[in-house]
Amino acid sequence: MIKPSSAKFIISSPNLESCKNFGLSEIAFLGRSNVGKSSFINALINQNLAKSSSTPGKTRLINFFEANFVDDDKNKFNFIFVDLPGFGYAKVSKKMHQIWQSSLDEFLKFRTSIRLFIHLRDSRQFNLDIDNEVDFYLKSFLRSDQEILNFYTKSDKLNQSNKAAVLKFDKNAKFISTLKNTGIDKAREIIVSKVFGV
Repeated sequence: MIKPSSAKFIISSPNLESCKNFGLSEIAFLGRSNVGKSSFINALINQNLAKSSSTPGKTRLINFFEANFVDDDKNKFNFIFVDLPGFGYAKVSKKMHQIWQSSLDEFLKFRTSIRLFIHLRDSRQFNLDIDNEVDFYLKSFLRSDQEILNFYTKSDKLNQSNKAAVLKFDKNAKFISTLKNTGIDKAREIIVSKVFGV
């Protein structure tokens, strides 16, 4: 089993130009504001490091965390979690929104150390246009050494027929609930496997 060993906040950056190279593989977390992105990151590292804002769309910086994990054989797995601003609800001026989107677009397309994009969708609203557009957008520039994983949050709210509907939409759907702590251990295993090939 993969377990978190340590984690720490490193830095916040407004754009690609100001981002340092940390020499580790990076995992970028994307999702609509209030989808549970910060809660998922905190659950993976078993620490309360990623901050969620009470105002949706308020976070506009790219936040970097060093995340360290270990398996039962004491093998160590170290990488960077990149917490990106949520999309969909930001109450900012049109000019600020354009600058913000341009910075994120540049970061996602040209940050060479990103190995994995984790796209979080609300399992109760799994087929929203904005999420489908993000999926299409990521696939438009995905490199051969990169992959997209879709995790469906707040799955504790679903019954079996609800889950079946999500699986019909996405046969590879991975369900998580940070409230009930379900799917988190499996998520760690999947992430480490995808990045390190173990």
